[in-house]
Amino acid sequence: QVQLVESGGGVVQAGGSLRLSCVASGLTFGSYAMGWYRQALGKERELVAGISSGGSTDYADSVKGRFTISRDNAESTLYLQMNSLKPEDTAVYYCNKGGPGSYYRGTYSYTAGAYWGQGTQVTVSS
Repeated sequence: QVQLVESGGGVVQAGGSLRLSCVASGLTFGSYAMGWYRQALGKERELVAGISSGGSTDYADSVKGRFTISRDNAESTLYLQMNSLKPEDTAVYYCNKGGPGSYYRGTYSYTAGAYWGQGTQVTVSS
């Protein structure tokens, strides 16, 4: 049974940083793409960042240069380092076990899989 447990959310002032973690169990973690999504109040869930089993990454344009996704396969843990946070980053952040993904002209695109964590709230105050 796949379980994804997020932590690290909280309240931070604009310009600050947070690091989210997602501990996975019930799967061979290193074999799968993993990703972070977020959902703000009244909006649809959107991809923040994804990372393939081989380390290729995919970022939303809105977070490029500010957020970094990484993984520790030995610890079955996915991370999201968030710097220069903005009020518009306020949302519930979800960890996702990824689908097969795709490559086009060397660019990796993350695709969501069926398993989600419970989410962790990130609030950025102005």
